[in-house]
Amino acid sequence: MTKPDLEAKPDFNARIFDLLDRVEYRRIETAEDMEEVGRIRAKAYKLADIMPISGNVIIDDLDFDPQSYVFGIYYDERLISTMRIHHVTPEHRVSASAGIFSSAIDSFLDAGMSLIDPARFAADPEEMRHLRGMHMLTIRLALIATEFFDADRCLSMVVPQHAAFYERTIESRVVVPATSETGGYNVSATLLAADLRSSRHRINERFPFFRAQRHEMRMLYGKPNDVASTPLTILPTARYAANIRRAPSAALPA
Repeated sequence: MTKPDLEAKPDFNARIFDLLDRVEYRRIETAEDMEEVGRIRAKAYKLADIMPISGNVIIDDLDFDPQSYVFGIYYDERLISTMRIHHVTPEHRVSASAGIFSSAIDSFLDAGMSLIDPARFAADPEEMRHLRGMHMLTIRLALIATEFFDADRCLSMVVPQHAAFYERTIESRVVVPATSETGGYNVSATLLAADLRSSRHRINERFPFFRAQRHEMRMLYGKPNDVASTPLTILPTARYAANIRRAPSAALPA
């Protein structure tokens, strides 16, 4: 017997939309913003003991790959969480997950498939205790990328205890079972993949806050010639895409 899927209930969706109304996305392109993202990563990873950390900032070469997109998620103008998105193709195989699951990634790419590989998910531990559901608005970036780039699969490299969440929420399936051979990490990991082309409609019906209008997608992932100028912040368009009116002001954490 499985647990009831509470996350699909209307009150859950309403609560996430209330959070969304106070959220902005920002493409991290300046040294100052990257430093702030690096501090959030270090703070979160130290607390969870994910990897050995010697300093107070985590920034790596993959942050600057031409097909990686580093984002900050801001709540009331405060950086709350961050994620890096890799657009991986047979011609451009740079992928965070390939560091552990290279054979599985190569199998996808050798078959001519393209992938979205979210990485470096981190959230401020203190803030997230008061903002339940904010993780949904972070992984929303990966779903939007999968649609924008028309990718064949959306990957999730996660600790085994988080696999059920991705299976339930975005219909991911395990590609590689949990392994403790994770290089420099202190935790085990498993690799999942979601075929969002076949499941997107169902997922968006259950979780309408994952929807986005095309101009939001372009602002998040468009190249300079696709976007007149990259705005400082990008406002989510899920309410408009889902045609859901904003409710009267709710009492959310300040």
